[in-house]
Amino acid sequence: MAHTPHELAEEFPDMVEKIHQLKTSDKHFARLAAQYHEVNRDVHRAETNVSPVDELAEVEMRKKRAALKDEIYRILSA
Repeated sequence: MAHTPHELAEEFPDMVEKIHQLKTSDKHFARLAAQYHEVNRDVHRAETNVSPVDELAEVEMRKKRAALKDEIYRILSA
């Protein structure tokens, strides 16, 4: 599979260990990370026309990805 930008390890390179720790110890964080990963893949597939969607749907996916990233960052920085 091609490299997908915006992976959590790339977005928060200084927090990779904490991300791993929280994925294994915090069910809520693990669920958020899984949702982020899924939405991020969908955005990437839309952007690369592997699974094209209309512009409004792509914008909504990006907004959802941003909201998940904000929530993940809030937890990481707590």
